[in-house]
Amino acid sequence: VGDEKKRALFDSGKIDATGAEIHEQPRHQSYREHAESHPDFKYQRQWNGAGLDEDDILSSLFRQHSRARERGDDVHYTIAVDFIDAVLGAKKRVVMADGRTLDVTIPAGLKDGQVLRLRGLGEPGRGGAVAGDVLVEVHVSPHPDFTRDGNTIRSVLPVTLAQALAGARLPVATVSGTVNLAIPKGSNTGTLLRLRGKGVAAKTGNGDHIVELKVILPTSADDDFVRAVVAWEAEHPYDPRKAVAGQS
Repeated sequence: VGDEKKRALFDSGKIDATGAEIHEQPRHQSYREHAESHPDFKYQRQWNGAGLDEDDILSSLFRQHSRARERGDDVHYTIAVDFIDAVLGAKKRVVMADGRTLDVTIPAGLKDGQVLRLRGLGEPGRGGAVAGDVLVEVHVSPHPDFTRDGNTIRSVLPVTLAQALAGARLPVATVSGTVNLAIPKGSNTGTLLRLRGKGVAAKTGNGDHIVELKVILPTSADDDFVRAVVAWEAEHPYDPRKAVAGQS
């Protein structure tokens, strides 16, 4: 710098060595300057260019954190199982939408419409959160011979007139296999026989199987049979309607 005037400007920092003028950068006000500017002035931090107080900042950060860590979604499926499988328990394979296969354990005694929860096998969580669950709604297919009443299984056993009158020992199907059932003498349609422990499996003990007898007359009875029955009834009259009414 040549002359004294430029030297003074250079020393004061107003020009550089080339003589170009130096523009002073605006000085940011400090927190203290804001706080002391007026007794009613409320200090606000600057965040993303907007004035937010501390509560706003904490709330926004909490929302961002909540969105970043979010439990995975649950996945819902519906499957059908056989009546026997629902009573005794079984394994059922489910193919998921992403191609994965799951072996679902059907617990013994499962009821129609029951939902099984497979924890942690649903959609993955976000931000390290836990995965969702797989919820499997189970529908039990009806059985041609058995019905369910709580933990009791019911079925109907057709018998001949001779078997009902004289008694017999007949094979009966149950959910756990075939057993021989003693038909007492003088049985009739509607007679109920109990097979203990042959019903639905339960923690408190297996239910029972109730067998209802149904007497079936021959479809092609000959004249001798008809005469014999008519003759017997003539000597031993009875009113079946009165008997049924007395039981109701």
